[in-house]
Amino acid sequence: MNDRVLIAGTNSGCGKTTVTCALLRALKNRGLAVRSFKCGPDYIDPMFHREVIGVPARNLDPFFSTPEQLRCQLGGASDKLSVLEGVMGYYDGVGPQGDCSTYHVAKATQTPVILTVNVRGMYTSAGALIRGFRDFRPGSGVAGVIFNQASPMLYGDLCKIAEDAGVKPLGFLPRAEEAVIGSRHLGLITAAEIADLQQRLDRLGELAERYLDLDGILALASEAPHLPQPKPAAPVAKGVRIAVARDEAFCFLYEENLRLLEELGCELAFFSPIHDAHLPENVQGLYLPGGYPELHLAELSRNPIRHEICRAVEAGLPTVAECGGFLYLHDTLDGAEMAGVIHAAAFGTKKLQRFGYVTLTAERDNLLCRTGESIRAHEFHYYDSEDNGSGFTAAKPSGKRSWPCVHATESLYAGFPHLYLPANPAFAENFVRKAADYAAL
Repeated sequence: MNDRVLIAGTNSGCGKTTVTCALLRALKNRGLAVRSFKCGPDYIDPMFHREVIGVPARNLDPFFSTPEQLRCQLGGASDKLSVLEGVMGYYDGVGPQGDCSTYHVAKATQTPVILTVNVRGMYTSAGALIRGFRDFRPGSGVAGVIFNQASPMLYGDLCKIAEDAGVKPLGFLPRAEEAVIGSRHLGLITAAEIADLQQRLDRLGELAERYLDLDGILALASEAPHLPQPKPAAPVAKGVRIAVARDEAFCFLYEENLRLLEELGCELAFFSPIHDAHLPENVQGLYLPGGYPELHLAELSRNPIRHEICRAVEAGLPTVAECGGFLYLHDTLDGAEMAGVIHAAAFGTKKLQRFGYVTLTAERDNLLCRTGESIRAHEFHYYDSEDNGSGFTAAKPSGKRSWPCVHATESLYAGFPHLYLPANPAFAENFVRKAADYAAL
């Protein structure tokens, strides 16, 4: 089937996440089989998608993946309708030319695009905005528009404005305080932090059913051409059990990383450094992903599992710790005692530290690769460390800036950069092989 549509935005904050969640809930209410994707490296929006439709959301990132990989990632589970959410403004990406933007995802996957336009304080000028986005790049794919924060009284006129701009109007969402989702320094508040999230999403679904042209959206989605099916990775080991931290503090990880580890022969054993007293039994590897450990310092500090994790890592348990997981391995985090693997203090700052896309190149042989091998990654954090490590060099795509990072040994990867393992599956394969070797000890 491969039916799909991409919800893009004119800019960050225009309401594309709200529109996407409203659309997903309305389609689910119709009984349709739906899956979702987020363009770019973001973790938080997919959490909301999971809350809406109850299935894992995936990322589509043109910095991490080639156009062919993007098509294959989107081509799986072709019996479901795919809803993609863009990132930032439609053409915004790396550098002034907007490399690796939502536009590049839409073009690579030939996905029809619906532009989200916030018309609060705007009327006729919306036509110039719509036409500009439609014509700015060749083959823009912009075929429809949804107006956010629009007045029902003015929607008829907005339809004519959109049609005159050469784009099909596909409905609107009015301002509804009871459906607003808040934000924080890293973007949206996580889904687990909103007590009445389901009620808010229910309200968004009601608004979508009432004010969006769902039939028109489905018709547009059906125009998307067929995509190739992905080929699963070949297993490199059997019976390898990886402990994966997943709770309120450790919730930022790519579902694609987990699926790749499973394809390579791993069994994933999820646990909580907040709530569980011990690691899962009989594990040969440990994955500590990112998240918000700084919001749960007391719980993490008083849970004795941190001592068990320290002993396991120091004994050579193959371990990957990214960003929040890296912070947790420090002696202290904002003064609170943590696992004590990294003998340094981690602390909050008042501004974003090294952030954005990077390419990591190994300075020495380590758990995941050999000297000189590289993988594309992403950083986004307000925290820093007294000792960021020197096992890799991170370089910005422009090549104008680089810095040492990551504690890297034969059994440990621990640093701020988040890894998207399908960008270089050999890193995941090496992790699984080291875990299998550890099991044989």
